[in-house]
Amino acid sequence: MICKTLVTGFPRIGENRELKRALEHYWSKTASLQELRATAAELRKRHWLFQKRQNIDFISSNDFSYYDNMLDTIVMLNAVPDRFSGIEDETERYFAMARGTAGASAMTMSKWFDTNYHYIVPELSGTLDFRLCPGKILTEYAEAKKLGVKTKINVIGPITFMGLSRASKGENPFGYASRIIPLYKELLARCAELDDTLYIQMEEPYLVKNPTAEVLALLKAAYQDLASVSSNIRIIVTSYFEHSNETTKILAETPIWGLGLDFVHGPQNIQGLKYAKGKKIFAGVVDGRNIWRNDLGASLFLLEKISDMVGREQVVVSTSCSLLHVPYSLQNEPESDIKQHLAFCCEKVEELALLGRVFRGEVVLDSDNIGMKTARSRTPSTQHDGPADIAFGERKVRAGDFAERNALQRRKFHLPKLPTTTIGSFPQTQELRRLRRDFKKRAISEEAYEQGIKTYIDDCIAFQEEIGLDVLVHGEPERNDMVEYFGEMLKGFHFTDNGWVQSYGSRCVKPPIIYGDISRTKPMTVRWISYAQRRSKKPVKGMLTGPVTILNWSFVREDIPRPLVARQIAAALCEEVADLQAAGISIIQVDEAAFREGYPLRKENVSAYERWAVDSFRLAVSSAAKETQIHTHMCYSDFTDIIKTIEAMDADVITIETARGGNRLLDVFEREGYHNEIGPGVYDIHSPRIPSEDEFEKQIFSRLEVLDGKRMWINPDCGLKTRRWEEVRPALQHMVSATRNVRLTLERNETSLT
Repeated sequence: MICKTLVTGFPRIGENRELKRALEHYWSKTASLQELRATAAELRKRHWLFQKRQNIDFISSNDFSYYDNMLDTIVMLNAVPDRFSGIEDETERYFAMARGTAGASAMTMSKWFDTNYHYIVPELSGTLDFRLCPGKILTEYAEAKKLGVKTKINVIGPITFMGLSRASKGENPFGYASRIIPLYKELLARCAELDDTLYIQMEEPYLVKNPTAEVLALLKAAYQDLASVSSNIRIIVTSYFEHSNETTKILAETPIWGLGLDFVHGPQNIQGLKYAKGKKIFAGVVDGRNIWRNDLGASLFLLEKISDMVGREQVVVSTSCSLLHVPYSLQNEPESDIKQHLAFCCEKVEELALLGRVFRGEVVLDSDNIGMKTARSRTPSTQHDGPADIAFGERKVRAGDFAERNALQRRKFHLPKLPTTTIGSFPQTQELRRLRRDFKKRAISEEAYEQGIKTYIDDCIAFQEEIGLDVLVHGEPERNDMVEYFGEMLKGFHFTDNGWVQSYGSRCVKPPIIYGDISRTKPMTVRWISYAQRRSKKPVKGMLTGPVTILNWSFVREDIPRPLVARQIAAALCEEVADLQAAGISIIQVDEAAFREGYPLRKENVSAYERWAVDSFRLAVSSAAKETQIHTHMCYSDFTDIIKTIEAMDADVITIETARGGNRLLDVFEREGYHNEIGPGVYDIHSPRIPSEDEFEKQIFSRLEVLDGKRMWINPDCGLKTRRWEEVRPALQHMVSATRNVRLTLERNETSLT
């Protein structure tokens, strides 16, 4: 068989977010497990048959997940933490690990490499009852085969599984190889019974992260073993998001069948091909992470270059990574100047099929049809004047060092020890969404819309005053999304109607598209923040999304340097900070939730990113006076290797996610002598469980073991928009009451010492 095309993986949420809705109905007990399973089966069928109609040669099974593929792998290996082992029902236990229960906190989530997708982090310990549970994999393969689709089976590889795990007591997660790799061998033996020839795609993106000598040695031994399990198993080891040249040579020396390589985000992969003769090369030339149409001419040129090195018959045209990271289809998007330049998942599959036919000589297209255009000519706006000039100007920073600013701010705000606040958003109710939707469709008047927003803000302020929070927020009722809202206020952004991408579980985001130069034409947040501030004598935070996060959570033009785009956004935010300050807002939060996820995966590229990312943040807040307190927020980050960069950002207060990660994430701040103020999250907002007052007290005292209480804030992990008021009200009440109790305990201890 001449193999032409492979799709690394397909989105599972559905064209109209069917899986999201089915999951949420099941969790709320308004739908049965059978109904959820029926929706899932229909989605798998639809996605398999679509790819089959496009004549894709390698279609995936086991790329579907009810929540997360890493969580599925945890289940496959029975690596279930002890706190969930008492839950007998498999489905209940699966979702408990992801979302927590009244008695057990959820497993930690982290960002999947440098994307906005979150995975469940495996917890390895000596008490785990490792054993193979292959039911999902075997069942879905049979399900596809019954539909006439012979799939490759996608599996998170053992090196990536261990590399992304956290082991107890500071153990090396790769020390569990002797318990984990035999289960992968057992899995392959079970799969070998399914068909005469079976293709297994072992996903090993961990290999792009400067693998150590230990990892390289383990990699060789593992795949030497795995590829020898059965003669009818053909293993494709797939990496993505960067180059993995260190491992290409090693894997080429094992009996694996093929290598999946990302030539879009890891163009250096071509350098490793000199070692790969004799292996199938699954050449990732269709971008699985951005939404611009493929430059077919450039892709064909690259494919020819690859085939010159390894032989044409060894090359299979592939997506660069799973299409999980792009929206489903352009079919229902309205016409616009930019639509013709876009390709979502379904369009990328069509591009892939066309590239495969052209590369194999089945069709011949002239240059006009192939689309040999420069990236710049794809997009409507290409002028570089005005705000863009600031990208090459001098570095701008705010006045005063932290010690000076902190002294002025303490005198101004008179906040108690362990001041309490939230990260920004409050629950986005159905009524609130309907209000914005009706106003957008002009079904209600502007007056009715504004009254609805004011009522929500009034209620938020009243609630926060009632429970005794120290620094308030307006709740963000006017905002659909923390990036989309600002993009709608800035020039240079385009928005889709249905461009949803899965972030985690049932949570989806709709990234804007940056197609032109960015500038601000008017204040974006001042009106509603000022309205909220007039409702309280306590400080109300101005809430902005930072330049690096807006950049990283958008689809960005390919022909403009990312640092320049970030700098343009920062210049606009700098103007907004000045306007908020002039309106009397004295605490301003500039969220950089995606700062960490933007880090390059290769160490050699890190310093350049840090330089322009920090410069962008500092430019954004450079208009703040010394007395104005600047907060920032980061979530789902490991701060060990970026603490000096966080110091360089020089925010007065940083709030971070630690409710699941605990003090492990905080140790570095104390160890490295971080002097600015910090709010370690004590409320896991990604779980529906409501922590008790006692649990909050334990969380706070735990944080005080590693942080100085004089510079510590108390807050949730993240914004509360995805939670329900029925959860938020009691949880925040418990958080504030617990903080008061801790303050009293600390005061009594101080008194007894004197």
